[in-house]
Amino acid sequence: MSQLRPQPDLSLSVGQALLDAGCVKFRTDEPFRLPSGWASPVYIDCRRLISFPLLRRALIQRGLTLLRERNRLGGIDAVVGAESSGIAFGAWMAEALALPLLYVRKEAKGLGPASQIEGAVNAGDRVLLVDDMMAAARSKRIFCEALAAAGAVVTDIFVVFDYGTFPTESALAPWQAKIHSLANWQDILQAARDSGNVNSRGIDELQRFLADPARWSRDHGGIGAGETATTTMPCKA
Repeated sequence: MSQLRPQPDLSLSVGQALLDAGCVKFRTDEPFRLPSGWASPVYIDCRRLISFPLLRRALIQRGLTLLRERNRLGGIDAVVGAESSGIAFGAWMAEALALPLLYVRKEAKGLGPASQIEGAVNAGDRVLLVDDMMAAARSKRIFCEALAAAGAVVTDIFVVFDYGTFPTESALAPWQAKIHSLANWQDILQAARDSGNVNSRGIDELQRFLADPARWSRDHGGIGAGETATTTMPCKA
């Protein structure tokens, strides 16, 4: 019989829970290259969270509490999960709120303004877009464009983790949606320092990155501030 692994929880912080769940990866040699073109010494894999039922339930409740405290749920007509990692989180939030669930694709399938959206979308619907994480907001822009084309109004975007390092304001400015997250890289840095289980080189590199993300990215072969990627590539993890 296989031994049950301990469940990470939120007794310390979301950052610590993400570390304990194995969602955080550090590199001190070859950087991670994100699809947006940015380079980073750290990578977050929030997709792992779906395998930890106690933790995912706690994260969803923490997210809903945050949204309620900010008075962002009263006028929401539907929850939209973002393809593909955000669909599960969106479904759990929609179920907790007893609201309709939609999901939005990165690319259209079929014809018409709702060709990227699955579910019953109505013109004028105010929606909460849910995803697992956000780095440079490249995919969030695609999702917001698709929802707006179908007549929906994206009032809020919720992610478990926001890099909090790259310029996302201009990418999402046309929709004026409020961004909400449970943790960012500053939280991971603090949790890594507190845990004592993260290699000091990884912590030092993360600290250098956070001091000037654009310069760090450019110095390590990625794009910098005001630049865009010339090619699209998956993250090298």
